[in-house]
Amino acid sequence: MGTTTNPFGADGWTPERIGSLDDHVYVITGANSGTGFQATRVLLAKGAQVVMLNRNQSKSDAALGELRAEFGADAKVSFIQMDLAVLDSVRSAAATVLEELPRIDALICNAAISQTATRNLTVDGFESQLGVNHMGHFVLCGLLYERVEASSGRVVTVGSKAYDMGKKKIHFDDLNFDADYSPWHAYNQSKLAQMMFGYELQRRLEAAGKNAMSQVCHPGASRTNLISGDVSLLNKVMIRLMKPFFQSAERGSWPELLCATEAEVKSETLYGPTKRSDTAGPVGENKLAAHAIDREAAAKLWAVSEELTGLTWSP
Repeated sequence: MGTTTNPFGADGWTPERIGSLDDHVYVITGANSGTGFQATRVLLAKGAQVVMLNRNQSKSDAALGELRAEFGADAKVSFIQMDLAVLDSVRSAAATVLEELPRIDALICNAAISQTATRNLTVDGFESQLGVNHMGHFVLCGLLYERVEASSGRVVTVGSKAYDMGKKKIHFDDLNFDADYSPWHAYNQSKLAQMMFGYELQRRLEAAGKNAMSQVCHPGASRTNLISGDVSLLNKVMIRLMKPFFQSAERGSWPELLCATEAEVKSETLYGPTKRSDTAGPVGENKLAAHAIDREAAAKLWAVSEELTGLTWSP
């Protein structure tokens, strides 16, 4: 699905299309570096308030210092500690957000981990990539949804083209890869799960006639620290060799900014870079593989996610 003609023109979508965001509030996960940090910079420059939900305290303090040095000591940016791998941490962070923010114009689910070399389970019993990338965000969205909906806001899911690689399915019979763990296949599954959730939420919002939106994007190949830490030596070497050809983290943030702010966005559409196999170039609409919008699989994933996280919710 998608189109070869960029609806935003030959140069694609850019942050120049964003008007004043005074009185707007954005919540972004994983915003102390990479695309999340760059998205925060743009939103602050447009006058918005940004709340970063990050795991690491010291890195968040450093990010806040950098942002305040650029935008002033009174910059409307703050940090709430949250570990997506720990559902109790997600619940606590969500409670703080609801206490502090009267509105949420967009909840941007940007944080992710990728291709962990060893199979690890979160404290809640999920394979780590599925737990962080999908389950943690599923609970966060459920807990914050009413505030987003009351603000006629948006949920933005930052996916990955990896959804269309590997086995291209949710392994319902072995979500945690107990039998045959593969860092690559586990990552593919986690990003597919995120995107399936984003499109299923979109369908449910539309069916319920809600003013809120759900949009899905991907950053392309961007120079971030996504693939780091517990990653195989081969992957680290490959990324080091390929990084000079990647686009900047700033450009990688544009698709999520589009989904969070652009007035006219479409259903069942994947926004991201449109050149070099959708890894870089002008931001627009990408072709969307059918398995990402498989309604039966998405409904099953939602039900399984509710059961495993203990949170039942729907628009």
